[in-house]
Amino acid sequence: MKCPYCHHLESKVVDSRYTKEHTSIRRRRECLNCGERFTTYERIEDIPLMVIKRNGQREFFDRNKLLTGIMKSCEKRPIPQEKIEQVVDDIEKELNNKMKQEIASTEIGEMVMERLKDIDEVAYVRFASVYRQFKDVNKFKQELERLLQED
Repeated sequence: MKCPYCHHLESKVVDSRYTKEHTSIRRRRECLNCGERFTTYERIEDIPLMVIKRNGQREFFDRNKLLTGIMKSCEKRPIPQEKIEQVVDDIEKELNNKMKQEIASTEIGEMVMERLKDIDEVAYVRFASVYRQFKDVNKFKQELERLLQED
């Protein structure tokens, strides 16, 4: 690591610690030439996740967009905000764990529906009606019947 004082290219690590969030490592280094100490940080490089929309367009994953969609489905339902945030956190974590650079919006939609079904059936049906693009009452009825059969 290049010393910021004398620009020598060699240094030694004298102390390493995780940051509070455990997202990076703080290292204290000592220059082998001038003896000055300096701090560096090491972290994993984030790979932006691209969402492939139904029409083939690609856009960056937007956590707030996911949160807004779920909140609309849960509107006027007895679901605490913390629970909704937890659902979004879980989905975001699962997406990151997949280690993919691209993911289909349909896959994200299925993840949301899977979680909403366990939390609140009304919120689930609301989300499904938009996500699955119900065109008429019969599609809505079919989804309700499918939900009732699973119980």
